[in-house]
Amino acid sequence: MPVPGQAWRLARRSVNLAGAPCIMGVLNITPDSFSDGGSFLEIDRAVDRAVQMEGEGADIIDIGGESSRPFAEPLPEADELSRVIPVIEQLVHRLSVPISIDTYKSGVARAALASGAEIVNDISAMTFDPGMASVVAKYEAGVVLMHTRGRPTEMQTDTAYNDIVAELLSYFTDALGRAEMAGISRDRVVLDPGIGFGKDIHGNLEILRRLREFAVLDLPLLAGTSRKRFIGTVLDRGVQERLFGTAATVAAAVLNGAAVVRVHDVSQMRDVAVMAQAIRDGYTPPHNA
Repeated sequence: MPVPGQAWRLARRSVNLAGAPCIMGVLNITPDSFSDGGSFLEIDRAVDRAVQMEGEGADIIDIGGESSRPFAEPLPEADELSRVIPVIEQLVHRLSVPISIDTYKSGVARAALASGAEIVNDISAMTFDPGMASVVAKYEAGVVLMHTRGRPTEMQTDTAYNDIVAELLSYFTDALGRAEMAGISRDRVVLDPGIGFGKDIHGNLEILRRLREFAVLDLPLLAGTSRKRFIGTVLDRGVQERLFGTAATVAAAVLNGAAVVRVHDVSQMRDVAVMAQAIRDGYTPPHNA
């Protein structure tokens, strides 16, 4: 469960994770992301969407220039930079909420942080690029450390686990050790169990059921379930028909202790997350109510 008084320290501010769940809005500047690929490739459309998500209640905007969907091919760093940096450079003057860069490349992270991003969301927990940890430490950025098994081209070829939570706990213990050695303090770290990354449908559902067990690490958890394939499999729904299935997974994640939820449908999932948090923790009226 979120720790009372807990704050996530970023490059230039802190985000309070003790109250309502933090909503991370997804902005994919890619032609091939599984859900919204091609929708925001133009700079103006991407900027407008980020501003719209802030207006809908996003607490963080997570910008990615390379698809990490299963079997996606890697993108050259120069191409990724050309997609994300112009958008970040505009948004730092338009947004009041922090920007996250969704990348596993240290060069992209460095440029994004220098341009005004405050969080690195790394699907590899800083393992794909050995230079990532030093970049995060240098800029004193917040960081999301996610669990996966291999790169997107291979991660779905091995999805069997003897005990999925035990394996993830071991993985995160190692990741936290690397972060500490690089000089990244624990109050800058959020953990993501990587739903949909190197897991089959049963593993994804088991993680949601057992999310409370990650509380032994005493760090905030991020849940990224939005529109993912396992929802479509359970419901027999296409990508654009998974709103209610996503809502169920967001509610389950928050009820089981997630402090951050990463979503495409910001306004709808904010309602879901806030309601689930009220069920979990009780309702406190606003001070001006």
